[in-house]
Amino acid sequence: MSMNIRDVMTDPALFGSQFGGESWAAWRALLAAFYGLPLDAEEARIFAQLTARTTAPDGPHDELWLAVGRRGGKSQIAALIAIYEAAFHDYAPQLAPGEVATVMVLAADRKQARSVMRYVAGLMASNPMLERLIARKDTEAIELTNHAAIEVHTASFRAVRGYTVACCIADEIAFWRSEESANPDYEVINAIRPAMMTLGGKLIALSSPYSKRGELWGTYRRYFGKPSDVLVAQAASRVMNPTLSEKAVARAMERDPEAAKAEYMAEFRTDLSNFISRDTIMDLARTQPNTVPYDRKRSYRAFVDPAGGGQDEFCLAIGHDHGTQIIVDMLVARRGTPAQIVAEYAAVLKEYGIRTITGDRYAGSWPGDEFHRHGITLEHSAKVRSDLYKDALAVINSGRAELPPDDKMLNQFVGLERRTSRSGKDTIDHGPGGHDDRANVVAGLLAHGRRSGTGLETWAKLGEPA
Repeated sequence: MSMNIRDVMTDPALFGSQFGGESWAAWRALLAAFYGLPLDAEEARIFAQLTARTTAPDGPHDELWLAVGRRGGKSQIAALIAIYEAAFHDYAPQLAPGEVATVMVLAADRKQARSVMRYVAGLMASNPMLERLIARKDTEAIELTNHAAIEVHTASFRAVRGYTVACCIADEIAFWRSEESANPDYEVINAIRPAMMTLGGKLIALSSPYSKRGELWGTYRRYFGKPSDVLVAQAASRVMNPTLSEKAVARAMERDPEAAKAEYMAEFRTDLSNFISRDTIMDLARTQPNTVPYDRKRSYRAFVDPAGGGQDEFCLAIGHDHGTQIIVDMLVARRGTPAQIVAEYAAVLKEYGIRTITGDRYAGSWPGDEFHRHGITLEHSAKVRSDLYKDALAVINSGRAELPPDDKMLNQFVGLERRTSRSGKDTIDHGPGGHDDRANVVAGLLAHGRRSGTGLETWAKLGEPA
């Protein structure tokens, strides 16, 4: 089918009823510009407003990066683009026998990506001509009769390899988090670009903006308002979706201006920053071993972060002082039945001569009761999690720590964010969709160390060497 994106959005026989109305005018202008179509005067005005470019494009672009507020229609447009790239192009001359042109929808997790797939399935089912192209479908893939497929995948640099990609749609890329990598957006995009070379594929990255870091911010800073094959647009929610309630947006601005500016005004947040650099934390990790065996000449201490189930891990860190350094000898993390984990950890603690440990003060009473059953006393830290990170930072920045080569823990440290409130108070926590259980127990160990600089010379009663 030889039709351009504007035709597909406005033709009554296709998606005119969904995307042909006035409320989608900004999206039509932006996509027309992306695909290199001539713009009329109103479309040119909208294009300039969204991209800060002074001249209309004279050809198609390779990449489209969109910083658009929530409820601005991003998911519907992602579905539209996926269908357009899969169903309205003939890739057969460029494919080897048995090869499939894949339109890949990437998201932080499959649940989020499937929300786009539901829009895809709904749009195709609404049109008998397109529905006839479907050869097979399930919740994560739609295969078409023209040797193309639309698939959803998690944002993993390992998951995207081995495909011939006609188009990659990176959904909410500013919120990708992964324990495989400290920079999942960078590594995934780097992995996907070679997969698009055969078919000259297009990259579409759509997201509400977040902090001033990552690929969305880097691309915005590099290309916004500048002529390039990479088109960057920024728009508030109601610019792209005029039907969104103005009162609802105003209420959000009253409740939390900084958050609402990002959520609905599409502005990158100024109250967030990286807590620690990747190089700083990586320099402290030993190459091996992951666990340093017990030595009867040393006195050990431990910090625990209990978890009651779900996605959080029940974590334990054991360490000791060595000269001016704090050595983290062991880091263990488990998911499962809490009582069974406590029994396992109690046995490990006894091996290291530890009878009293410190833990997160928000864990409640059950961890203390459970550890007590095994002869271990759990004392709650007087510090909240954010303060543990602040105190640990002094140890980390001075290079007075040796950490195990645990990639998840190291990446969790890199993923921590420092947030400054309107009153000027700083808090440190993981970003949206992230975890920090492993980083938390290591920070607790460092913050409570006798040489941490916190003034707590003895934070726990250490057991005698076994």
